[in-house]
Amino acid sequence: MSAHEDLPPFEFAFPGPLRDRLVAAVLSGAKTTTTGLLADYEHEGDPLPRAGERYQVPDSDGRPVAVIEVTEVRVLRLADVDLRHAVDEGEGNETVADWRADHESYWHGPEMRAALGDPDFRVDDDTQVVAERFRVVERL
Repeated sequence: MSAHEDLPPFEFAFPGPLRDRLVAAVLSGAKTTTTGLLADYEHEGDPLPRAGERYQVPDSDGRPVAVIEVTEVRVLRLADVDLRHAVDEGEGNETVADWRADHESYWHGPEMRAALGDPDFRVDDDTQVVAERFRVVERL
């Protein structure tokens, strides 16, 4: 068994085209940050990642393609996400407004609402998000 198989998964989005794009951005080095909802961690009962922890990154088929190490974790209001974090998500957004529109579309989508068990879930300026910075330590 390889060492990475013991690592917990760090899943970017739901399996499908968005995950494929995000994983490709991680592998290319374009994506070095990500943002999740604190409510999602709480709903799932998952602890927040901590700096120094390593995860394996699965593709849409569940195959591990990389190992990442978390280098920073911040919990902050959605309104307080800064431009550097938004740009470093590697999705081509050049303004925080564009980044937020993309994320709101995802967070308000049927998959995320189903995952949270709330068909009317909405974010606002005060929604708590988990802003993470990471680095690729191994491509598999």
